[in-house]
Amino acid sequence: MNQQQLQPPTTPYGAPISLDAAKKAMAAAETEALKNKWGMAIAIVDSGGNLVMLHRLDNTQLASPRLAEHKARTAVEFRRPTKAFEDAVAGGGLGLRMLTFGAMCAEGGVPIVLDGRIVGAIGVSGAASHQDAQVAQAGADAVG
Repeated sequence: MNQQQLQPPTTPYGAPISLDAAKKAMAAAETEALKNKWGMAIAIVDSGGNLVMLHRLDNTQLASPRLAEHKARTAVEFRRPTKAFEDAVAGGGLGLRMLTFGAMCAEGGVPIVLDGRIVGAIGVSGAASHQDAQVAQAGADAVG
């Protein structure tokens, strides 16, 4: 089986996300989750992978805050949505090496890009992976 290795993203890192921008992302993500009646945890990290905000909505499973933070940290450290890792692992073969990187291999983590630079990331956990990603993207889109 011949699998081609993908080149890492080249989007540069920027200054850490401001608290005001993180609040915008959090508000948009919460609105999307509540609109759909999904109990979720939402984590926002800055461009250095440091936690800025973490919310656990009502009726969210206890593991979700930890998973959301890990998704956010993976998205910022690897400069790509965590869906890329989920897809790589699902593809098998060389994609399974992703399991050794310490990356979260589940959809729901998205970098936050402002003015062409990664200022942080948002991670969401609590529903199906594609629903986590929908909420994360709503948060990221509110900043960029």
